[in-house]
This record gives sequence, C-alpha cells and structure tokens, in this order.
Amino acid sequence: MVLYIVGIVVVVIGLALSIALHEIGHLVPAKLFKVRVSQYMIGFGPTIFSRRIGETEYGLKALPLGGYISMAGMYPPAKDGETAPTAGTGFFQTLVQDARRSSDSTIETGHEDRVFYTLPIYKRIIIMLGGPFMNLLIAVVLYAVLLMGFGAAQASTTLASVQKCVIPASSVSGDTPTSCSASDAPSPAAAAGLRAGDTLVSIDGTPVTSWAQGTAIIRASSGTTLSVVIRRDGAERTVSLTPRPNSVYKYDSDGVIIKDAAGDPVTTTVGFVGISPTTVYVQQPATAVLPAVWDNTARVAGVIVNLPQRVVGVVNAAFGSGARDPNGPIGLIGVGRIAGEIAATDTATLSSRFASLVGLVASVNVALLVFNLVPLLPLDGGHVAGALWEGIRRAFARLFRRKDPGPVDTAKLVPLTFAVVILLGGLSVLLAYADIVKPITLG
Repeated sequence: MVLYIVGIVVVVIGLALSIALHEIGHLVPAKLFKVRVSQYMIGFGPTIFSRRIGETEYGLKALPLGGYISMAGMYPPAKDGETAPTAGTGFFQTLVQDARRSSDSTIETGHEDRVFYTLPIYKRIIIMLGGPFMNLLIAVVLYAVLLMGFGAAQASTTLASVQKCVIPASSVSGDTPTSCSASDAPSPAAAAGLRAGDTLVSIDGTPVTSWAQGTAIIRASSGTTLSVVIRRDGAERTVSLTPRPNSVYKYDSDGVIIKDAAGDPVTTTVGFVGISPTTVYVQQPATAVLPAVWDNTARVAGVIVNLPQRVVGVVNAAFGSGARDPNGPIGLIGVGRIAGEIAATDTATLSSRFASLVGLVASVNVALLVFNLVPLLPLDGGHVAGALWEGIRRAFARLFRRKDPGPVDTAKLVPLTFAVVILLGGLSVLLAYADIVKPITLG
C-alpha cells in the first residue's frame, strides 16, 4: 500500500510540475512582449497561497486540475456601431458582455499598449504555443531519460512463465476465467516440458533472434509439430512442440477490437503454446527519442479524432457490461491508479518501476500537448486559430486594397467557449466515474 501511494504521489507531483511549466511557457513570452500579466495560477477555485512579485500575483488554487495566466486585454473592445458593452439581452449575449467587461478591467490606465489583442499576430501565436511547447520539451526530456538512461522495454527470448492450460480469447463482458480448471487441456508448452527461464534458440532450424520472430512462427504453425531448441542451465536441448489452434480477437492499428457489421467481435485462429517472455531494458540511441515522442503523439491524436466513438465505449463500460478500452481516454483518477499499480508491482525491479512512472508522466505531457492544440476556445489552439484567421483576413484586405478589418472579435465566441467548457467538464466527470467503477488496469 505504501508503494501504491508513492506511485500516485510521484505522478501527481509530475503532473503539477508539468502544468506549472506549461503556464511558464505562456508567461515568459508574454512578459518578453511587454503584456501585463496580473496572475499566474496553478489550479482553479479558491486560492490557497499567493504572493505578488512586481505586477504579477503567483499562486496555488484548491483544485489542481490545470492552470492559467491572466493577460490584459484578451478580447478586443466592441467595434463602433456594434452592441455596446452594457446593452443586449439573453444568456449568450450576457456571456459576451461579461467577457468584454472582464477583459476591459484588466487594462490599466497608462498601460493601454500592454494588451494581448494589440500584439502582432506572430507574437500572440508564440505566447499561446509556449504552453504546448513546454509540454513537448518535457516529453522529449523524459523520453530521453527513459530510452537513453533506463532503456526501452523489450521482450527477450527467455521465458518468464509457462501457461498450464489453454484459455480461450478474452470475453468482451470481462468475465473470462484467468485460471485453469480441471477440464482445461494442458498447454502445448507445459506438455512439452518447457519451464520459466528456458531460452528459445531455434524453431524448426530457424534461429530465433527476437521474441516477435519466434511467436510469429508459432502463430502461423497451428497444428504443426515444431522442433524447438532451447537453452536451459547452459545446455541446449530439443523438444517437440505442437501449437494448438486458439481463437483470439483481431485488433486494428489503434489496438481496438475489430467488430463485424452486427457489432460482434471478429476472431481469428492462430497457433498457441502458452509461453510469455521476460522483459529486458535495452538502452536506445538519441535518434530513438523523437520518433518515440511522435508515435505517442500520433496515438493521442487518434484518440482525440475518434473521441465521440471512444466516449461511447467509456459509457458502455461504465454503465453496462462492456469492457474498458485500454487505449481509450482516461481521467486523472485512472492515471493515479495506474501509477499506484506500477509502483506496487512486486514482480518488477525498482528501476523498471521508476522507468514506467517516468514514461507515464511523459505520456501525460504528450496528451497535454495534443489536447491543448485542439482549435477550440478556451484551449491554446483556439487562440492560435483566432490569430491565424485574423492574419488571413488582413492579408486578403491588403490584397484587395480594402480597409484593415482589425482584430478578430473572439469575445463573440464566448458562448462556444462556454459550451466547450461544459462538455469538457462532463467528460471529466464521466472519466472519473469510469475510472472508479471500471478502471483500466495493468493486467
């Protein structure tokens, strides 16, 4: 239990530092570009601690679910002839008016030139991309530590365990047995006398140089007797191994179970012997770091692109009998649980557990990077999209010799921002509930 708590604490601290550095990524360029920053806060809700240094109040709030910096003049004033700040009726109109008032209140007399919306477009983009860039930098550093320091986890050709019997493919309902019963047939590996600690040397005369190579031969040899050379206690011996046909689910490139037109899982038959590999950590060159970050980024982007479908899966798992997709979205509670499980795993070495926690924090930063680039307010990507649209409008105005249209009135998008916040809040609650009643586990 102590190690479980330690794992959670390590990841919580890593997440808090990631959020703090994300906001520093916004703060530093904002101050370099002379924008007045009144607050730098980690968390939301009531303030627990704060201290003013110069014109900026630095503090910590009660709910550490994010952070923000408060810059002067985030929204431009209403244009001449448009609705006055004090006029208008209706809920959404009130939201726009309140956003304008709040933005106007951050502009101090004598500092009207130190506001966000008057900055050149490229400076606004730099400020808003500063946060995601910090998450990218953190991810790169952590992946460098993980891959170059600890090494990448790889399956070796040495057996970690030998399964005693044949267990069918996992059930979508999650009620598949995980232990052998008296009626279960012995696994081919157990029948051949294989043991944990044996090392695969060759299969039917083909030298086995990797676990993937060996399992590929086994999966393609259902019902065919194979001559397998193993090394045990320094000596080589030959055994006969006949893979049994076993029905397993088919997965797509994202690791999701493929289903047919009727919604039933698609299965395929492969050879099965019942062995699992030991895991070794192999140090990687520096050239492996960026590809690893990119692969993680692509996976997270895939989850976000298919978020509606993934959310349906979470709902089915949380409120029904469906299984939780291990590659689907996960909330902070779920991340904490996984961190605790990693730290409490007594079958792994201390260094491998710490490496797994480093990898988890790195993955969280990749998720923060990708999520914040979604082009919707109040996310950083929404502000970048607004600045880019302003640049496009001004470029067309210059091209056709028209009057400068001025800054994009992002205050008009506050109702959309409100809707996004509600949706994100609902998603957070859903994931928290799913992480409690149907958690994603290491097993």
